[in-house]
Amino acid sequence: MSNAQVGATGVLNRAWSWLPTTVDRRVRFIAWASFVCQVLLIGTGGAVRLTGSGLGCPTWPRCTADSFVSTPEMGVHGVIEFGNRLLTFVLTLVVILAFLLVLRMRTVRRDFFWLTLVQGLSIPFQAVLGGITVLTGLNPYIVGAHFVVSIVLVALTTTLLWRVYRGPRGRHAATPRGYGRLVHVTAAVVGVTVIVGVLTTGSGPHAGDAATPRNGLDPAIMDHVHSWPAYATLALTLAVVAWTLRAGLPRRFPLALLGVELVQIAVGITQARTGLPPLLVGSHMVLAALLVAATTAVVLSLRNDQAPDEVEPIVEAAAVRA
Repeated sequence: MSNAQVGATGVLNRAWSWLPTTVDRRVRFIAWASFVCQVLLIGTGGAVRLTGSGLGCPTWPRCTADSFVSTPEMGVHGVIEFGNRLLTFVLTLVVILAFLLVLRMRTVRRDFFWLTLVQGLSIPFQAVLGGITVLTGLNPYIVGAHFVVSIVLVALTTTLLWRVYRGPRGRHAATPRGYGRLVHVTAAVVGVTVIVGVLTTGSGPHAGDAATPRNGLDPAIMDHVHSWPAYATLALTLAVVAWTLRAGLPRRFPLALLGVELVQIAVGITQARTGLPPLLVGSHMVLAALLVAATTAVVLSLRNDQAPDEVEPIVEAAAVRA
């Protein structure tokens, strides 16, 4: 073996030994970073649409025919659109690092492995979907699909955070069966609310570009249709909170869900009555991400998870064997 090969092997061995074998602050940090980046991506994507910058970079994967970055001639719209694309690269680095940081735990924490792997595979999928969005002139249904995938990734990174702090998924229910069913119905209605919200936004004035057609639905009607599952979600959440308090169940996440919904409804009513100002619409989009995150946490709380300190000695033993 040559000196170069020996040196390369030594570097790889040192890099491998640096990777954690238990959940430490590096793993916790990267789990938070992946979640925050997904929420920020929704926020910057909203800014692209709400400022009419959807075609600020008129082609893909380049920003112009001759440049990967925006040019001064493209003005602020080019900067906003390119900024959203740039955040995708940041997210890519975070996702790669997240996958590497859980790699040595893959035999005993398969949940980490699959959660980070699926998130990693979503990056090229989202990039291609974003390219199709631009190349189809901001087709509202493609734009909506782009948002839905981002929302799913918020739920995925919320699950990763939960597993990092709470351990692997438990085999037994931690709550009464009826309570669990109520929570799952609430989660399903949250999903319907998000989908109808996407269609409502696709019918409204914030298309991402002045020349972009809308989805053809009546925005006034869709605004009312969107409110129906939203209020149903609120009623179901109130029932969840009431059951939580009456039964003495952990109340942190049900109360957080209720708090997000109240703010979301207040913002939604205000934006509808004030002509859909971009700032409020953008806030509504970010709150939708937080709504899904809180809902995911409530669903995850239904299981009696294994505590992390019960798992880490097993992880260490497996790492020694590896």
